[in-house]
Amino acid sequence: MKSPQRNGIAEAFVKTLKRDYVHVTPLPDAVTVLKLLADWFEDYNVHHSHSGLKMRSPRKFITAQTATA
Repeated sequence: MKSPQRNGIAEAFVKTLKRDYVHVTPLPDAVTVLKLLADWFEDYNVHHSHSGLKMRSPRKFITAQTATA
């Protein structure tokens, strides 16, 4: 289901991906990008801190939410 909030979340993700991964990595071709995507997603979800999640990674944030539920 589309909503302005979900659209904003998607736009923020793309902005972060470009800023923190794409623009700082040599990318000679599409094959290189495809090989790196899985590692980028893993880093983004497991290690990368997010100000909107009180400087936690999404994985740590979700773990904390399910532990208190």
